[in-house]
Amino acid sequence: MDRRRRRTWCCSFAVPPSSPDNASFTKPHRHKPGDAQSKPTFSVPTSPQSFKSSGSRIVGRIDPRRILSPGRVSPIEDAAAVPDPSPARDSVTRSRSFRAPPVAPPTPPPPVSVEGLDVRMSLRGKNGGCLVLELNSGILCANSELFAGLIADYKKGVSSSSGSSKMCRIEVPEVDNLGVFRDTIELMFEDDLTRKLLNLGVYRSIDVLEVSAGIMFTKGVLSCLRYLEAVPWTEEEEEKLRSLFTRFKFDDETTRDILGRLHLHNAVDSEPNIARELVTSITTCVDANARNELKSLVKGLLCKSSVYEKNHLDLSKEDLYSVCHSCLGSLISLFEEANDAIHPKRLTKKEMKKPLIERVSRQVDNINWLLEIMLDMQIAEDFVDIWADQHQLLQIHDKASPMVRYELSRVSAILFVAMATRKLQCRLEARSGLLQAWFKPMLLDFGWLQRCRKGLDIKVLQEAMGQTLLTLPLKQQHMLFMEWFRHFSSHGTECPNLSKAFQIWWRRSFLRGSETCAIESR
Repeated sequence: MDRRRRRTWCCSFAVPPSSPDNASFTKPHRHKPGDAQSKPTFSVPTSPQSFKSSGSRIVGRIDPRRILSPGRVSPIEDAAAVPDPSPARDSVTRSRSFRAPPVAPPTPPPPVSVEGLDVRMSLRGKNGGCLVLELNSGILCANSELFAGLIADYKKGVSSSSGSSKMCRIEVPEVDNLGVFRDTIELMFEDDLTRKLLNLGVYRSIDVLEVSAGIMFTKGVLSCLRYLEAVPWTEEEEEKLRSLFTRFKFDDETTRDILGRLHLHNAVDSEPNIARELVTSITTCVDANARNELKSLVKGLLCKSSVYEKNHLDLSKEDLYSVCHSCLGSLISLFEEANDAIHPKRLTKKEMKKPLIERVSRQVDNINWLLEIMLDMQIAEDFVDIWADQHQLLQIHDKASPMVRYELSRVSAILFVAMATRKLQCRLEARSGLLQAWFKPMLLDFGWLQRCRKGLDIKVLQEAMGQTLLTLPLKQQHMLFMEWFRHFSSHGTECPNLSKAFQIWWRRSFLRGSETCAIESR
C-alpha cells in the first residue's frame, strides 16, 4: 500500500478545539476575529436510513483526553505536568505496542504528514461519546456521494464568503456505534478491502455494510456483499443480515446470491412438497439407524413447538394420511406373506433378505411415528376410524404367530394412551369402534408387549386402557369389563391389570345405579 495515502487521515477522541486546525500537528498561527464565525458547520441528517448502525454493540463514552492516529494510540499529557515540549511530542507519536529499552534513550518516530487533511468530521455517539476524524476531501468525495454533496455545498459557501479557512467541518450526530463508523471510513483509505473485512469478521462487516449504505459508499457496499456471500454464517449473523435486508433496498443483481442463501425470493408455485418427500423417504428407508435419526430430525422440524419457520415445510393432512395408507398397505402385504398368501416376486431382493418380523416392526414404527405427528398437529381423529376398520388385519391377527401379531397392538396402545391423556378427542362412535375391534387382540398380545416394550410404558398403558373403557356407555363397559375379567382370571399377569377401572365401573353400575333408581322411585 502507498504510505502517502495511508497518512491522509487521522482522528482524535478529543473535543475539537476552537481553531479549525489541529494544534497537536500544525504550527500555531493567529486568526482574525471574524474567521471563526465565517466557517459554517454542516450536520448530516439523522434519518433512520442515514447513519444507523447495530445497537447491540454500542461503545461506551470514550475518554476525551486521547488522540488516535493511524498506527499510534497514546494519552495526552497535562500541559502543566510536562515542562519540555519535546517529551510531549514523543508521547503523542510513540506507539502503545512499542516500549523502548530503559537503558537507551527513546528515538522519536518520523513526524506525521498532515498534507491534504482539509475535512474535520465530528462523530457524536448516542451515549455521549465523541470521535473526531481529520480526513482528505478528495478521498471522501470519490467514495461517498453523501459526503461529496456536503463538501460541495461547503465549498460554494466558502467561495461566496470572505472566510479564508480551508478546513471543512462535518458533524454526524446520533451515531449508534462510533467504532463501526470509524471502520467504515477507514475502508475508503484501504487498497485491499477484502482483507480488512476478513479481519473485522462477519458480524462487524454487517454493521459496516449498514453504515456504507447509509453514507452511499458504493465500493464499501459491494465489498461487504462479496465478502458476506463467500463465507458461512452463524444463525445470529443470518438473522442480523436478514433484518438489514428488510430495512435497506440494494441492487437486485448485486444481492442475488445472498438473497438466494436467505431464501427471500418468492416461492415457485410448481415447487414440490418437500415435507411429503421427506416423510415418504423415511418410511421407505431400510437402514434402521439412519431411519431413527431422520425420524427425530423431521419430527422436530414439523412439530408445533419447533423454533424454525415452517412456511416452506408444511405437511398437509392429506399428504400425511396418504403416506399412512401406504404404510398400512405394506403392513397387510407383510402379514399375507406370513400366511403364504403373497407371491415372492412382489418383494425386492433387498427386502427378502430382511426377516419378516423386522419388516413388520419397521412398518409399525412408521405408522406410530406418523401418528405422533398427527397428534401434535391435532389431526389424528380420522386415524381412529381408519384403524378400527382394518378388518383384513383383524382376520390375519387371529391366524398369525404371536411373535408377529403383537406388533399390531403397539398401534392400538398409542391410541389408548393418547385418549386417556386427553391428547386425542374423538366421537363416541370412534372410541366404541376402536375398543370393540382391538380390545380383545390387546388382551391376547399383552404378554408379548411386556416382553418387547420398545419404549412403551406398561403401567401407563394399563391405566390408559381402563380410562378409555370408562368413557363408553355403561352397557358397553359391562361387556368389555366382563371379557377382561374372564381373560385375567385365566392368564393372570399375561393380561393387563384393569382392577382400578373395574372398581370404578362397579360402583357406577351397581351402587350409584341403585341409589339413582331409589331416588327416581320416590
